[in-house]
Amino acid sequence: MKLRSLFFAAMLFIPISQANAADKITVLLDWFVNPDHATLIVAQEKGYFKKHGLEVELIAPADPSDPPKLVAAGKADLAISYQPQLHLQVSEGLPLTRVGTLVATPLNSLVVLKDGPIKSLADLKGKKIGYSVSGVEDAMLKAMLEPNGVSLSDIELINVNFSLSPSLLSGQVDAVIGAFRNFELNQMDIEGYPGRAFFPEEEGVPAYDELIVIANNSKVSDPRYKTFMLALEEAVQYLVNHPDESWKLFIKKHKELDDELNKRAWADTLPRFALRPAALDTGRYVRFAKFMLDQGLIKTTVPVKDYAIALD
Repeated sequence: MKLRSLFFAAMLFIPISQANAADKITVLLDWFVNPDHATLIVAQEKGYFKKHGLEVELIAPADPSDPPKLVAAGKADLAISYQPQLHLQVSEGLPLTRVGTLVATPLNSLVVLKDGPIKSLADLKGKKIGYSVSGVEDAMLKAMLEPNGVSLSDIELINVNFSLSPSLLSGQVDAVIGAFRNFELNQMDIEGYPGRAFFPEEEGVPAYDELIVIANNSKVSDPRYKTFMLALEEAVQYLVNHPDESWKLFIKKHKELDDELNKRAWADTLPRFALRPAALDTGRYVRFAKFMLDQGLIKTTVPVKDYAIALD
């Protein structure tokens, strides 16, 4: 008993920093690691997560549709997802809330061959358009085409899965929707077939956050998430101030990505990262929710505070 008492007495004098291990957070990515995740990688490699007492595990999903479902089910802490999909998921009843933003501008675009016959959206009448994910992309396409005298019935939609640029280059389709402007355009240019992009936010689709951080509704008050966002803000500041050094950190961790495509994508993504990852533009979410409602993708809108918050 005396030894036990001495042991507990000694424990009282252990510094808190030693007694408490780093708080662990599991973050499910939306896809395999790529330059879109630069803020996360820099935060990890520069030690910003560790500085804020976090041990963060980044996990690439086997199925890109799984991360939101796993967070909703309480099987992961956070996930990287997309604002348009969040509106659909909330409409379906998934208990998800946006707590941060990684990429604050749309990356999605409609791409054609630069030297091809399509010079304007009106030229797509009677043409084939490839897509990878139905629903939101169909709605964006409709909003972009209708002001140019083209309806969805005037085109043929072809599911090309995730082979967007290959299907365009092979002539299987005349255009693709869902091509990320920082990747597909660079990939096509490298292969010697430059593309031309039509940007949704310039063609009738409200601007939106491309990549966001989502959490389970029941856990948004978790103090780990506030410190996670603080680490991300430090990381993005370093990223924009030191892009070359940040690139070296990125490829040090992921040597397989040290190629021309990812170098170009890195440069094109830099101006699109959210400089204040925790900040929320409520109006942007209201406008996009209305767009989703008008397009028939959701049946009703709910207050933004129910699915998107700023972790003050």
